[in-house]
Amino acid sequence: MGNREDFKRKRIGVLMGGMSAEREVSLMSGKAILQALQGLGYDAWPVEADEQLAWRLKEKKIDVAFIGLHGRLGEDGAAQGLLEIMRIPYTGSGILASALSMNKVVSRQIFMKNGLPVPRHVVVGLGNEAKFNPAHFPFSLPVVVKPTEEGSSVGVTIVLDEGQIPEAMEIAFGFGPEVLVEEYIKGREIQVGILDDRPIGAIEIVPKGQFYSYEAKYTEGMAEHLLPAPLPKGDYDQALLLGLKAHRLLGCAGATRVDMMYAEDKGRAGRFFVLEVNTLPGMTGLSLLPEIARGAGIDFPDLVERILLGACLKIPLKAAGMKAKPKGI
Repeated sequence: MGNREDFKRKRIGVLMGGMSAEREVSLMSGKAILQALQGLGYDAWPVEADEQLAWRLKEKKIDVAFIGLHGRLGEDGAAQGLLEIMRIPYTGSGILASALSMNKVVSRQIFMKNGLPVPRHVVVGLGNEAKFNPAHFPFSLPVVVKPTEEGSSVGVTIVLDEGQIPEAMEIAFGFGPEVLVEEYIKGREIQVGILDDRPIGAIEIVPKGQFYSYEAKYTEGMAEHLLPAPLPKGDYDQALLLGLKAHRLLGCAGATRVDMMYAEDKGRAGRFFVLEVNTLPGMTGLSLLPEIARGAGIDFPDLVERILLGACLKIPLKAAGMKAKPKGI
């Protein structure tokens, strides 16, 4: 954790926008982060994260990057790699943890190998969609069809009957060459907030639609938020433990949000299924991490500042094979 006064002497660039399907959400997060930092007296500036990102960072003489990006080329390790090369300390997880968390297939393989419960699923590659046959799956309809590397429920469809499959696959393949098809778990949607390597709380989301869709996430009144999540104490504590384990298994840092399902069965304790880890959770007015933080007594400016003070480079110069910052060729 860095020193507050040291950061007050640095120029902070809030990276926002980007080129993913979550650009608009990123702009909302970035503006909220920027306002909080400026209100706390930091020398903070907005930085558009497009093809000219490296040039913009250099032009604005940015010393530290607060990453307010979501989705690919921002949350998947790409921006983190650029910042490592430019030797600009940044918030959140490093390159590998970001890439692992963004890829639902790889992250679930890691979870399964380490005993974390995940939904049963299959992966369908582009070109093999004709072989998609629910009759051969180890689970029955309904199923959830989603891109392997998108967030905010972008491209997600709940398929109730076989007639919906072609359209669902077309939507999901619009975001990448692989699609994840998983069993539909009827239950409750639980999210756990992690800050500085400890769980700070769990919230339950009760969407008014079929599931916690993109629209439900960013439209006021489309979902009910229950904080703290109304679970039996043993199950609540288990949710926090699973969230922290998932965060650590992927090597995450800073603030993350772990999404899971809680399948209830009368007569026995609920059962959790870990879905994914979000390394750059939303920071909008309807976002869950800030709400979880408020429940733990951490207001939005304090949350933003705590994330900022954790900014650092994850690859030291020695590990990169360099003795000093290069001055050019």
